[in-house]
Amino acid sequence: MQSFRTYLTEKTNSPGLTVFDIDDTLFKTKAQVKVIDKDGKVVKVLQSKEYNTHKLKPGEKFDYGEFKDAKNFAKTSVPMKKMIDKAKQIIQRASAKGSKVIIITARADFDNKKVFLDTFRKAGIDIDKVYVERAGNLNLGSSAKNKKFIFHKYLSGDKYARVRFFDDDVSNLRMFNALKKKYPNVDFNAYRVSDDGSVKKYKK
Repeated sequence: MQSFRTYLTEKTNSPGLTVFDIDDTLFKTKAQVKVIDKDGKVVKVLQSKEYNTHKLKPGEKFDYGEFKDAKNFAKTSVPMKKMIDKAKQIIQRASAKGSKVIIITARADFDNKKVFLDTFRKAGIDIDKVYVERAGNLNLGSSAKNKKFIFHKYLSGDKYARVRFFDDDVSNLRMFNALKKKYPNVDFNAYRVSDDGSVKKYKK
């Protein structure tokens, strides 16, 4: 779509911010999050999409073992070609125009940073020009709330004239669009990523 080609051609005194999710946005991933009860038993196993909206019952907690396993991420993650190609183009243009690209993932720190980042390099993404925000390091109640906190960090101070967010999960996109009220001078563009890597603007 044309907007991908023109988005990062803005003037250098008016930088933009582009944000990508990882799971089911840039890569098809298989990592699961376990729900553990107060006795240490696994009561539920969540896919990444399920984790985004799951609410713990009293006494339960998440087990992020697979989400932190860098070797598992490298071995099982399948690049979503359409989105990878878009990300490569955007990163190149952003660097040339003084704009910024970040990744906000629901995951916390991986157990091996190099292996994790090499997965992006093998997919052709210049990850050294992108900062990865690990929203899973926060504990604000949900993936959307964790990501919201990070968005506030970047949008405070009127540094960016535009912000664009790619995610497969509607709860995250809905949270993002709701930020328009707090930052009326910023142009918001939310894109929902489908299973085949295609995108459609999300307006709700």
